[in-house]
Amino acid sequence: MQRTAYENLLTWKLSDERKPLLMIGARQTGKTHLLKAFGTQEYDSLVYFNFEEDPSLTSFFDGRLIPSEIIRNLSVYAGRPIRPGRDLIVFDEIQASNNALKSLKFFHENSPALHIAAAGSLLGITLSKAGSFPVGKVEFLNLFPMTFREFLDAAGASHLEQYLSSINECNPLPSPLHRQFIDYLRTYYATGGMPEAVACYTNTKDLVAVRKIQKDILIAYTLDFAKYAAGPDIPKLSMVWEAIPKQLAKENKKFIFSNLKKSARLRDFEKALVWLEKSGLILKSCRLVTAKQPLSAYCENNIFKLYALDIGLLGAMADLEPAIMVQGDLIFRQFEGALVENYVAQQLKAQQNQELYYWQSSGTAEVDFICAYSDLVIPLEVKAGINPKSKSLKFFTTKYDSNIAVRATLLNFKQESRLVNIPLYAISLFPEICLKD
Repeated sequence: MQRTAYENLLTWKLSDERKPLLMIGARQTGKTHLLKAFGTQEYDSLVYFNFEEDPSLTSFFDGRLIPSEIIRNLSVYAGRPIRPGRDLIVFDEIQASNNALKSLKFFHENSPALHIAAAGSLLGITLSKAGSFPVGKVEFLNLFPMTFREFLDAAGASHLEQYLSSINECNPLPSPLHRQFIDYLRTYYATGGMPEAVACYTNTKDLVAVRKIQKDILIAYTLDFAKYAAGPDIPKLSMVWEAIPKQLAKENKKFIFSNLKKSARLRDFEKALVWLEKSGLILKSCRLVTAKQPLSAYCENNIFKLYALDIGLLGAMADLEPAIMVQGDLIFRQFEGALVENYVAQQLKAQQNQELYYWQSSGTAEVDFICAYSDLVIPLEVKAGINPKSKSLKFFTTKYDSNIAVRATLLNFKQESRLVNIPLYAISLFPEICLKD
């Protein structure tokens, strides 16, 4: 399966300013598979070390962290020479060794010719011991679940992915193509972007088997609660995590802690919330007081929505039948809005890796996403179906005299004065395509 992050790896390899690479992200987003494929295809050989599979590797990083000695010893252990520039060294699950993580600093300073890529759980890296993180000495690459465009390529529709990437104007697509994109989009609602789930669908087209994989991934995540979190926090983690589908199903999707436990407040669950964010399992969108740049200066950190990292996992958490999600039956409508909003949050995060924000005015109007682009603040409203009415969007554009407003729906491309409609399947083109003359 092709990942867009592969291009980032190629850029890293060819850079004259290359530092050791640290690929981070939630578990099971495909970090190991991607690095192995990259090392095999772009280097003479791949030299792979996994600190969880082989705990004895940590002993090579005891004592003084001298890169030449570490590489010499690892070469003997691997039974092969490690050649600068010709071989890719991969330190997988590096969070299992604080000293190995710390050593990246010395590899950068003393052995820059070596090509080293490390991968680790975002949570594990965050929880590394004080002084072990090589601040300023590594390059980061955050790997998210597969985007819809990556799914198209993996599902045998690379021609559609290429066509989508070639679109540069808001002109309606031919109806047959528009419908074909929507069919694939609904399938993506069910499969999501976890690589194992996508591979299962690609090979079998069996959505029941896909759902089993998603359930297994969810179980693995909850097991991580016990593995990494402090004992008193584990029940709170579960309460927040399991509440996400219910909270998103509400008309007002703001996360309410008193719905978890009577009289509960944010401060009671703050550690659990930070833990879930650090692990990459949730995406947080904070409410804006006003729509001005910089957006971070006008957000209310204590008022927010929470999304799951992956739309397929959200469907599994909510026990939605995959067939219903694909068909778009009426029974699905009540939750479809939540699912689609989660889909857009996931795509925006993977494409831009920026903070998410939404806007609300005295409870009378709400715009799902507010994005900053160049000197513009762009409102983006998301609708699950083909309803073109956007009262909140009109309220926003009037209040802030916006030059442009964007709506993402199942309707085709259309532009009317300052209002642009983007099909949900083309959200990867946002916001650039909206600014074309």
